[in-house]
Amino acid sequence: MMADPAPPSIPAPAKINLYLHVTGKRPDGYHLLDSLIAFAGIQDRVSVAPADGVSLTIEGPYGDDLKGTQDDNLVLKAARRLGAAAGTEAGADIRLDKRLPVASGIGGGSADAAAALTGLSELWGVDGAGGPDLEKLALELGADVPACLFGSAAFIGGIGEEIDRSPALPPAWLVLVNPGAVLSTPEVFAAREGEFSEPARFDGAPESARALADILARRGNDLTAAAISLRPAIGDVVKVLEAADECLLARMSGSGATCFGLFDDAGGAARAAAVISQGRPEWWVRAAPLLDETRTLRT
Repeated sequence: MMADPAPPSIPAPAKINLYLHVTGKRPDGYHLLDSLIAFAGIQDRVSVAPADGVSLTIEGPYGDDLKGTQDDNLVLKAARRLGAAAGTEAGADIRLDKRLPVASGIGGGSADAAAALTGLSELWGVDGAGGPDLEKLALELGADVPACLFGSAAFIGGIGEEIDRSPALPPAWLVLVNPGAVLSTPEVFAAREGEFSEPARFDGAPESARALADILARRGNDLTAAAISLRPAIGDVVKVLEAADECLLARMSGSGATCFGLFDDAGGAARAAAVISQGRPEWWVRAAPLLDETRTLRT
């Protein structure tokens, strides 16, 4: 007898802000952004299977960090809102394999919610014409969820709802480092000081990782100083990455605390990750490819 096939597994990859400019603030308090986002080839995974009701099981290396939050998890919120929008009473057994650090500036929870919307819309057969507006549902769940649902490198504007495909990104590798610090995004925005920045989008596809690094070096992450003021270890991470052999650029992603180093190839990234891990064994350190789009992760 053949075993039942494994339920669909939807990738929820780490979202990386290659640059992030804060360009203004709305009357309601939400900040306006201009950012280039891409994805790393390292991810949580969300699987869905038919069931009588909707339930969520969280497992994986960082599953314990979400214990007690199931009822408030974005994955469950995504499932409930999708079911209501689709007018379906279908259920699902949802499993979240949590491999990325929690509250770390790489869009983990948002990517999980986007993966849940994708997987459940397919499971429930509501992903065709006339089905719920997934982009609208994504924005209702959080500012980063639409970009994660889009799943390709893109310029992000507004509060996250304006998404424009960026020029193609070149092959490159990342070393992601988190010092074990947890940061609240609202806390970082509240600590931000200074003037607003101008948008900094560019035309033309960079031909190499070095060309991309040159472009990014003329931009920045406007939340870095605020994040470091709250978690000084972030500054240490950036310095360690900058000092790594073959690192082309080092920067914090999102509102922190994860930072990334940009590398030309897999070998350079792997060597740097090994050295950093050896010197700072308490840090989370991973080498991963920079992805122009996420379809290659789907299984």
